[in-house]
Amino acid sequence: MNDITVEELKQKLSSHDEYLFLDVREQHEYDEFNLGAKLIPLGELMSAMDDLDGYKEIEVIIHCRSGQRSGMAKQLMVEAGFKNVRNVLGGVIDWQSKFEK
Repeated sequence: MNDITVEELKQKLSSHDEYLFLDVREQHEYDEFNLGAKLIPLGELMSAMDDLDGYKEIEVIIHCRSGQRSGMAKQLMVEAGFKNVRNVLGGVIDWQSKFEK
């Protein structure tokens, strides 16, 4: 599936769809500002994969500060067999520039 824009993410967050929402930033970044996603820093993602096995068939949406780390996380998850992984393009920077004025 294609990546997701912050506008699409905003709609998704208010929907009742089933999906896993991950934040792959570091704890201090998450503490400063977060969108309510489950925090698994990119460096810990590989060791957390087994815990996420139940989500391999559902949509997974990943974000970070700019979209770069979440892009790497997406690649790792696809390689691990996750079927529907989407990266939030522009990440928190884009979200804040559009919705946190």
